[in-house]
Amino acid sequence: MTSTAPSPPPFARWAVLPIAAAVAVVQLVAATRSGYWFDEVYMLAIGRNHLDWGSADQPPMTPALAWLMDAIAPGSVLALRLPAVLATTAAVVVAALIARELGGDRRAQAMTAGVQATALWITLAGHWLTPYTLEPVQWLLLLWLLIRWIRLRDDRLLLALGAVAGIAAMTKFQVVLLCAALLLSVLLLGPRELLARPLLWAGVGIAGLLAAPTLVWQAVHGWPQLRMSGIVIAEAEALYGGRPGVAFGMIAVAGLAGTVLSLYGLWRLARADELRFLALTTALLYALFVIAPGRPYYLGGLYAVLAAAGALGLQRRREAGRGRRRWVAWPAFALSAALAAGILTLPVADVSDRMGDALARRAADVYHALPPEQRERTALIGDPYIAAAYLDGYSTRYDLPPAHSTNRGYGYFPPPPESADAAVYVGADPDELRPYFTDAHLIAAGTPTNTVWLVTGRHTPWTRVWTDLRTLDVEHHGTPPR
Repeated sequence: MTSTAPSPPPFARWAVLPIAAAVAVVQLVAATRSGYWFDEVYMLAIGRNHLDWGSADQPPMTPALAWLMDAIAPGSVLALRLPAVLATTAAVVVAALIARELGGDRRAQAMTAGVQATALWITLAGHWLTPYTLEPVQWLLLLWLLIRWIRLRDDRLLLALGAVAGIAAMTKFQVVLLCAALLLSVLLLGPRELLARPLLWAGVGIAGLLAAPTLVWQAVHGWPQLRMSGIVIAEAEALYGGRPGVAFGMIAVAGLAGTVLSLYGLWRLARADELRFLALTTALLYALFVIAPGRPYYLGGLYAVLAAAGALGLQRRREAGRGRRRWVAWPAFALSAALAAGILTLPVADVSDRMGDALARRAADVYHALPPEQRERTALIGDPYIAAAYLDGYSTRYDLPPAHSTNRGYGYFPPPPESADAAVYVGADPDELRPYFTDAHLIAAGTPTNTVWLVTGRHTPWTRVWTDLRTLDVEHHGTPPR
């Protein structure tokens, strides 16, 4: 596993492309069998009504794609999800290209593609249009370019690397941590000549230029994304069982074959001269996401790199005549595929969608029952932010006006117009609004996420209400449907 190989093996198209095609078909079928997942309806809501160079908790790439697909096919869940399916499928091909770049033959490329195809979280989320679905292929492209540079020393690749990093930063800010870990690892372990290449720093400049608009947005609004880090850490305990749950989850979501091959590949990379920095990068990010607990899927863009190194290790053993038990690998992949297929049958998106549809329908019943003159001066407020997102996501179905919320990204969007002196409030209880209104009436009782109130008699400007109540913390506003 060195950089001196004159050329990599041929691309195993007849082994890899069928795997990618199978992933595309499976994800397309899954895309048609469930409604909105709550994260993607949030992307849709931002794209439809609040598209900007940034928002409090999201760079603009995914909301922009949601807006584009909704403009092409309004209300189509399948159309909305096409970019996610394409990204998930492309990641399988790029994973195989990484294995090829390392020297992997047809079998190693197919194994690496199989790991990417059967990673559990990627399988579950592979058709949802969310930042964490688009991110893996971006990380893999970045790492493929870097590994290819190590073999070829073609500095033009560093410019492309910078462009990919900039696009990734416009999708999800975790790529900044990836790049920082890579630079530190190269500084400590080499190849240090990379850091002396002018085009590397030109690539950094390209990345900075591409990310500049969303960074400027963050700066103008007081860097809410930095405060989101504390929110994510606080949510890890309730959602994943804290550090132990995240530590286990970041390994397990690679899938059975992916976990085994990735751990073997990590050991192989730690022993490889010019690629040792990739092992350190993985260890640094894993430690960071456990110490300051993040989400279990944060390493989704690294599994294929580790698996490619593991597949190459098996290839080397086979070439040396020590691969007599290679038959064991295929049952592991079969079981991984079965687990991935089982993951796809989980009705998580359907449950979320049914709750969102019920929420929007109840709000619409109340809103449209208002006298026309009152309806014209009544805003629509959802609490927490995901309630507002579902109201926006189903606004065309139920003829609802744009929704508002003081929670998460919505708190940084414009408040209701001053002409609105009342609000239909969807949430557990409008306690936070009571000081700013004279009356609050329960109209339709339900679960904490779809109880509907009518608050009237506003006596404080909306801008003051938003300034006082704006928060990124979901717990303060209740629990979104999951």
